[in-house]
Amino acid sequence: MSRIGRLPVALPQGVKVSIKGNDVTVTGPKGELQRQFHPDMSITQNENTLVVSRPSDSKLHRSLHGLTRTLLANMVEGVTKGFQRELEIVGVGYRATKAGNNVTVNVGYSNPVEVIPLPGISLDVEGTHIKVSGANKETVGQMSAQIRKIRPPDAYKGKGIRYAGEVVHLKPGKAGKAIGQTK
Repeated sequence: MSRIGRLPVALPQGVKVSIKGNDVTVTGPKGELQRQFHPDMSITQNENTLVVSRPSDSKLHRSLHGLTRTLLANMVEGVTKGFQRELEIVGVGYRATKAGNNVTVNVGYSNPVEVIPLPGISLDVEGTHIKVSGANKETVGQMSAQIRKIRPPDAYKGKGIRYAGEVVHLKPGKAGKAIGQTK
């Protein structure tokens, strides 16, 4: 049995789940999420829990078992607490400003880059930090990856956009080669 897949997903107060075949809709205070799961996986609701079961012990069904349970748990957590990812802008003159729902990022290009949030995502700017938040974990990760892709951290100076807490290992550069060489 899958260790993750066999765990039931607890439904907090105020969360409603509707299951129609392999379509599951989870509604809560932060919004509504809908997802279509593999038809072999059976999802049942017992009072305040969701249980995922698989038809056989084949490799495909074992892998889908844990995946389905994790996706359901993320949906429930997303509509109750939501997900958040924070990005840091590092570099002299690099900054971000918020205009309406969009964020304008100035990171050394000739023109500023405007970031339009995906549906269900909100962007907040606090100094040199950008907070990406929403109910769907997948779209929060995708939006933060798109923002980071505008100017990834430089390997020599560390300038650019990085995730909060991300460690950037800097390369030594040319100065290390010049020592000890004679012409």
